[in-house]
Amino acid sequence: MNTTTPSPSFTKTIALVLATVSVAFVVTQLDVTIVNVALPNIGSRLHAPVSELQWIVDAYTLAFAVLMLSAGVFGDRFGPRRLFAWGLALFALSSAACGLAPGAGALIAARAVQGVSAAAMLPNSLALLNRACSHDPDLRARAVGLWTASGAISIAAGPVLGGMLIAAWGWRSIFLVNLPVCAAGLLAIRFWIPLSFDASARRHKGEKIGIDLPGQLLSVVALTAFTAAVIELRPLGLAHPLVIAGFATAVLAALALIFVEARTAAPMLPLFLFRDATFSAAVVFGICVNMAYYGMVFVLSLYLQRVRGDTPLEAGLAFLPLTGGFLFSNVASGWIVAKRGPRFPMMLGGALGALGYALLHATQANTPFPLLLVPFLLIPGGMGLAVPAMTTAILASVDPKRAATASALLNTARQAGGALGVAAFGALAGGAGSDGVMHGLQVSAAIATGLLVVGVMLSRFIHPDAHARERSAARATDEAGVQGGR
Repeated sequence: MNTTTPSPSFTKTIALVLATVSVAFVVTQLDVTIVNVALPNIGSRLHAPVSELQWIVDAYTLAFAVLMLSAGVFGDRFGPRRLFAWGLALFALSSAACGLAPGAGALIAARAVQGVSAAAMLPNSLALLNRACSHDPDLRARAVGLWTASGAISIAAGPVLGGMLIAAWGWRSIFLVNLPVCAAGLLAIRFWIPLSFDASARRHKGEKIGIDLPGQLLSVVALTAFTAAVIELRPLGLAHPLVIAGFATAVLAALALIFVEARTAAPMLPLFLFRDATFSAAVVFGICVNMAYYGMVFVLSLYLQRVRGDTPLEAGLAFLPLTGGFLFSNVASGWIVAKRGPRFPMMLGGALGALGYALLHATQANTPFPLLLVPFLLIPGGMGLAVPAMTTAILASVDPKRAATASALLNTARQAGGALGVAAFGALAGGAGSDGVMHGLQVSAAIATGLLVVGVMLSRFIHPDAHARERSAARATDEAGVQGGR
């Protein structure tokens, strides 16, 4: 007689899977915060202007964004375990290339390869976690909260670790630190991720796996052209032919992408997913959150070191509350979602984040750090509540067989938002001297506040019972299995 019921607690297998897939979040997020703290140092050592510093950040986030959808589709078809392992191995190799780069151009190229490998890892790490917890939506909500918290730990540790590494061994060490983490992750995949997690991949003998090459190329062109135009807007001016061509190319490529994806049998961008209001609202919410946060982190790194005169280590310590606040709110979010669904923590988190950015708008060159502490805690506290809830809403709104694709689409949108935030806010702060940085910081804070207000309004479209409906369906399925086994 089958008496299996959904487990309310973590088993050893689930815990090991969670620990392993969290490696992806650790290395991808660690790289963002470490690099931001190192930007002024990299700029002085490699004689790179602000525009090249923006490309060092955006080469990673753009490659990450534009390839994640394809990586999610490949994960669904070839198996998420396999794609996750390949991505982690490539991340190790590209991190070594970053650490050995002889100049800014080589570093930008290596960062793009890092983005490719991160794209392979992240959506498939979440798909693996989804498969491990598919029997219990409540357990999955808690697992997603812990998975997100692992990224929060690396975000919190990144600035301090980066400052220490730069002080001891220079900027190259911030990339080489990824190598032992990746090695540990590959060993964990080998021993802790069951091969059966690839068994349900949609790959059959004689089946042709479609690569949506037109869609992939159009997405690359659209995002890259738009980001390049924004980055070069300040140094070249809006009337410059290259800037005009960049914006025009981006618009045409985006329109062509929608046209092609609507008529492709196996689209990289499954447009039908956006018919669900919860899915659409969560995706746009993610764009707003990432655009505001990563754009502000870029500007704040310039503010702390070029305006306040902090060393990389001092800047890293200053960033600690801005990044460390994620840890506690990420864990709390999983429990709140399990109790009240995803809408409430998304609305509350968005409101807290908006308040934090609004307070940053009043920042001056001589603002005492204790006054910065309040927004530095409100921003991650709000985001930490909202992001796991947003992810849970996405997973609850799609068929489990499309979990990797849906996760990839969400994270693609978020990474694209982050890249655009760095490009736009960096352009605002790219003026000469500390006055240009201060102007950019204040205007960027005002824009970030508006983005989070939009996020709060979008949260109202999240179905309040989506998680509850999924939980009831899982229990009903399990009860049917129990009765069928009697």
